[in-house]
Amino acid sequence: IVALGAGVSELQPGMAVMALLSGGGYAQYCVARADLCLPVPDTLPLSHAAGFPEAAFTVWHNLFELGRLMPGDSVLIHGAASGVGTLAIQCAQACGARVIATAGGAEKIAALQQLGVWRAIDRHSEDFVAVIQTLTRERGVDVVLDNVGGDYIARNLSVLAAGGRHVSLAFMQRATVEIDLQLIMRKGLSLTSSTLRPKSAAEKARLAQCVRAHLLPLLAAGRITPQVHQRLPLTAAAQAHHILEANANIGKVLLLPDAEAMP
Repeated sequence: IVALGAGVSELQPGMAVMALLSGGGYAQYCVARADLCLPVPDTLPLSHAAGFPEAAFTVWHNLFELGRLMPGDSVLIHGAASGVGTLAIQCAQACGARVIATAGGAEKIAALQQLGVWRAIDRHSEDFVAVIQTLTRERGVDVVLDNVGGDYIARNLSVLAAGGRHVSLAFMQRATVEIDLQLIMRKGLSLTSSTLRPKSAAEKARLAQCVRAHLLPLLAAGRITPQVHQRLPLTAAAQAHHILEANANIGKVLLLPDAEAMP
């Protein structure tokens, strides 16, 4: 922190913080709401801290509040090699849940296995429905965290256990899908979703308090940590986007100001 706005008393210049932003993060300096700032643990490099807030808010709200993930539950996480996916894996495991994770390619599968998932499924060569039915002895999973949409939705619903919760984060395929209401009613399933940006300032502040209470202790203890694929200078922002568009990243791609430009 280099300066404070009027009325801010709980923070001080010189403190190392990480914050949820509505935009404007591709900069040497940015303005952040005080109630959306979180302290950076001494154990976490400041640059890596940049990869935590948005993923943490997303994971807490979707996996634990909407998905109601509990110890002993099983969860299927699609696109699990992403920044959000790798953090979701760690948080789920920290709470005592078993994680089944999908990704594409041997390198990403190896990274998921390194994180200790129950089963990593290569979407290029395996049918996640068949794998899950065998793995769970046809019981299914309790929660699905999906960022694909399209024809994945029907397949996700087919592998949900009775009372299962389906949470949509994004739709890399398409947003409009047909849903079998008979299946949902018969199994007692729930479907929900969210996105951070349109939430009110009060709701974001509430989520910040939840992240501070539930996830920051895990971060400080090293039980969860942002997975960083690559760190690039701000001048290479286009390259960073190319990496993301090619789906080549395992974890976060971070943009850093030049060292000499830092205060």
